[in-house]
Amino acid sequence: MRHESVPIYWRNIPHYYRLVARRCKKCGAVYFPPVVRCRCGSRELENVELPHEGRLIEYTVLHQVGTDFLKQKPLIIGLVELSNGVRVTGQIVDAQPDKLTPGTKMEVVFRRVIVDGRHGLVMYGYKFRPVGGI
Repeated sequence: MRHESVPIYWRNIPHYYRLVARRCKKCGAVYFPPVVRCRCGSRELENVELPHEGRLIEYTVLHQVGTDFLKQKPLIIGLVELSNGVRVTGQIVDAQPDKLTPGTKMEVVFRRVIVDGRHGLVMYGYKFRPVGGI
């Protein structure tokens, strides 16, 4: 896995602790991950914070994972529709795969993603967990 340089990582920290999308000022379309141009052609986009709650649409369980994720096996990846209708893919944590069902209420949490021991960086990002635990 490619790791970011220390200066780039520090510049991007505000984005690691927020779930931010881009909304077109012309047509209102919302994009996550963020884009620089809307499908309508406009480049007039603004940052919008996404809601931290939604419902699970679908998920899959990965039993074979890369070396950076061995401690997280099995890895659950899900598609969550946030309360504003935006769909986001992400890791599901604090859940047993056999207890998850489509429609499960989910919330965004920010957790450690990877540790870069060479540079001493602990990188964080968004993940999802069932509300109330499963």
